[in-house]
Amino acid sequence: MFGIGIDLIEIERIEKSMAKTSFLTRFFGEHEISEYRARGERSSYIAANFCAKEAFSKAIGTGIRSFALKEVELLRDSLGKPHLVFSGRAAKLVEDMGLAFEASVTHTKRYAAVVVIAVMKEALK
Repeated sequence: MFGIGIDLIEIERIEKSMAKTSFLTRFFGEHEISEYRARGERSSYIAANFCAKEAFSKAIGTGIRSFALKEVELLRDSLGKPHLVFSGRAAKLVEDMGLAFEASVTHTKRYAAVVVIAVMKEALK
């Protein structure tokens, strides 16, 4: 294992931020926004995705530097399993570090939380 990151956020805090029209396009990638709309525009979805970005930055140990938050997207497969997708500088950073990731998401009415585990790709072989 390379690193682990966790983040917890109050969903109400994200709801307040979502009142600003630029919030989604500033912090979320186009695939995340599409999935959010397709899944009924629940604020808990966006809160969890925001947590994933923070948890990712903790797992790699850099904090939010060298990449834009929208370059780290938390998507779900057809069964609902979360996975991270990278673009831009985040994709280059992940590739240069040789990392793969697992993510786990949970939420209640008030909170969303995400755990991200980073592992060296060579350890997976």
